[in-house]
Amino acid sequence: MTLLGVRDTALLIRNVELYAPRPLGRCEVLVVAGRVLAIASTIDPGHSLPLRCLDAGGRLLVPGLVDSLVHIGGGGGEGGFATRAPPLGADAALRAGVTTVIGALGTDEVTRGHADLLACARGLTQAGVSAYVLSGSYRVPVATLTGSLRSDLVLIPEMIGVGEIAIADHRGSQPTLDELARIGADARVGGMLAGKRGTVLVHVGDAAEGLSLLHALSTRTPLPASGWHPTHINRNRLLLAQASAWSARGGSVDLTASTTPQLLAEGEVPAAQALVELLGSGVPIGQITLSSDGQASLPQFDADGRLVAIEFAAIDSLLNSLRQAVHQHGLSLATALAAITSSPADIWGLPRKGRIEVGADADMLLLERDSLELAATIAAGSLHVYDAADLRDQFA
Repeated sequence: MTLLGVRDTALLIRNVELYAPRPLGRCEVLVVAGRVLAIASTIDPGHSLPLRCLDAGGRLLVPGLVDSLVHIGGGGGEGGFATRAPPLGADAALRAGVTTVIGALGTDEVTRGHADLLACARGLTQAGVSAYVLSGSYRVPVATLTGSLRSDLVLIPEMIGVGEIAIADHRGSQPTLDELARIGADARVGGMLAGKRGTVLVHVGDAAEGLSLLHALSTRTPLPASGWHPTHINRNRLLLAQASAWSARGGSVDLTASTTPQLLAEGEVPAAQALVELLGSGVPIGQITLSSDGQASLPQFDADGRLVAIEFAAIDSLLNSLRQAVHQHGLSLATALAAITSSPADIWGLPRKGRIEVGADADMLLLERDSLELAATIAAGSLHVYDAADLRDQFA
C-alpha cells in the first residue's frame, strides 16, 4: 500500500533507531524530493515545506537492500520453455525490502535479450525500485546490446557492469583465460570512460576448478582482482574455502541467499552461516555481498547433466538471511546489514545507495525492533506501508 508519493510532500521520520548501516542511535530523518536532506536528534524543518510527519514508534530505520543479482526479466529455461520464470514485479521487491536491483541475464540470452532486460529495469525504476543492468550473459563471446561491452557501458546509463559470465559450470561456454581477460579489460575501460566501476559478475558453478581461473587472471594479467565479483560462493564447502585466498588478492565474493532443501542436503552452505564463517576467517565485510538471485532457476541435474527438478529463487531471501545472521548466528545487525547495503553499493559503484546519510537516495526500511520483520519500505522517497496499522493510521 503506497501512502506517500515522492512529489507530494516532504517526509519527516521521527522516533527511529537509526542504522546507516552503522548504529547512530535515536534520530530524526528528513526526506525531500527523494533524497535525505537532514539527520539529527531533533529536526525543525521550518514552515516552508509541505510536510508530513511519521512517528515510527521506536522502530529501526535501515538502508534499503541492494541486491547484487536479480534476473529481473525472469530466468530459467533449462527444462524447456515451460520452465522459464516470470519477470520481477516492483511490489515483490519492495515487500522484500529491496530498493535497488542489479539485473542480469543468465543461461538464456536467446529468448531473453538485453533490450528486454533494459525495458524491465526502466519499468521497475518508474515504479520506485532503482534498477541497473549488466551486459553479457553466461555465453562467451558475450552478447551485448550495442555490439560491444565498451559501448554498452559508455552509452547506456543503466548498464554498470558485465555478467553473469559463467565459469566452472557445464552450462557455460568454458571460456579461456584470454577470453575472460578481454572481457575484464573491456569492462574496465568502458567503466572508466563512463565513470562506472565496470564490475564483472562471475557465475561460479560446482566444477572442481572453482576460482582457479580468476586467480590465474589476477596473476598473469594487470587486471585487478577487485574488478571481478564471483557469485554463488556458498554453493559448496570447497568453493567457500577458496574465498579467503581470493579476498587476500583484493577480490570480493557474493553469497546466494536463495536455496532449496535439496541443495542444502547436497552441501550448499546457508548464506547467513557462510557470511559468519567468511568474517571469522578474516574476509572484510566490505568484500562480501549477499544476493537473492531472484527469479533465477534453481535447477537440479543428475550425474549425466539431465535436469531432474527446478525451483525459482525468491527475492525475499535477502531479508530472511539478515534475520538468520542476527538471530541464529549472533552477528551484529550493523555488520549483517552492510553485506546487503553498503558493501554491494560500493562494489557496484552506487555511492547514493546502501546508506542513510545526507545526500543519499531516500531508500530505507522500517523494521520491527526484535523480529526484524518489515513494517514499511521507503523507496525513492515514497512510503509503502504493509502490516503496520499504526503507521497506516497516521496517513488515513
